[in-house]
Amino acid sequence: MGYVLRLRLASFFAGATVASLSGLYLLQQDHKVFHQSLSRQMKELSDSLEGRVSALEKLKENKVPQHAEVTTE
Repeated sequence: MGYVLRLRLASFFAGATVASLSGLYLLQQDHKVFHQSLSRQMKELSDSLEGRVSALEKLKENKVPQHAEVTTE
């Protein structure tokens, strides 16, 4: 009876180890995909913001008259 119990415990722990390792691998892959997706979204937002800032700067440059410089003495 002792041999069968040890065999069953060894099989149980081997199965638990394999299940844990495969779960960790899947979790790591999910984390990697999430990180890539989040990085891509942040890059798109950053590019969009850069475009809007550039457009506002061009608009501001066009509205400011060139003779607006005033010198004080």
